[in-house]
Amino acid sequence: MPLSLTPTFRDALAAADRPLAGIWVCSGSPLVAEICAGGGLDWLLIDMEHSPNGLEGVLAQLQAIAAYPVTPVVRVPSGDVVAIKQVLDLGAQNILVPMVSSPEQARELVAAVRYPPRGVRGVGSALARSGRWNRVDGYLQDADAHVSLFVQVENVEGVAAAAEIAAVDGVDGVFVGPSDLAASMGLLGQQTHPDVVAAVHRAFDAVRAAGTAVGVNAFDPAAAEAYADAGAAFLLVGSDVSLLARGAEAFAERWSRDA
Repeated sequence: MPLSLTPTFRDALAAADRPLAGIWVCSGSPLVAEICAGGGLDWLLIDMEHSPNGLEGVLAQLQAIAAYPVTPVVRVPSGDVVAIKQVLDLGAQNILVPMVSSPEQARELVAAVRYPPRGVRGVGSALARSGRWNRVDGYLQDADAHVSLFVQVENVEGVAAAAEIAAVDGVDGVFVGPSDLAASMGLLGQQTHPDVVAAVHRAFDAVRAAGTAVGVNAFDPAAAEAYADAGAAFLLVGSDVSLLARGAEAFAERWSRDA
């Protein structure tokens, strides 16, 4: 049986003729994930680092999203080998790992998503959704084709090492996080500060020079457009929880009245 109706995020980026836009899925709700999946964006990021998403919740969201022509990416909470194995076994084909600051870390993550002898991913495909419980012919041999790995550069050390990180075989893309990058520069909460933007551009230049796709988080539309013009191949331009929060506030502003 075929594994999926959608390509990996690596394949989607290779086929794209424009930057791919997506949003964070942070609510932990399969229903909200499905609503976002049908909205027409290119990709969704299911977040496990800063959101109430556990393994069962991620599984339900992947199942809800699967019916739609959108590419899901799961951000694992850390580069822990066991956590990565579990998320892959759920059937996640696209992984984003936060806080990657060196090529050594990147190489360890590549090993975590590959089966031996090329890596250290534990073998449990007969028990897992990843290989559809041994219903996908040749899954173990072809697993690399079914999985794409993206790493997140989000501090000054990561920016300095961005070229080396991007050049690691098996890293399919580098995602720049201006929020933590700003914090690491002593500019907490100032993602659009000129020094932060300049650091993002340095990371862009280094990653693109290595021939690797680069992306960025940018909720501000003007910042997102500027980063797209600077060569971002993929962007996150909002989140489900932010849309709900701002929408609720707008309703309150329009309809609430003091007694």
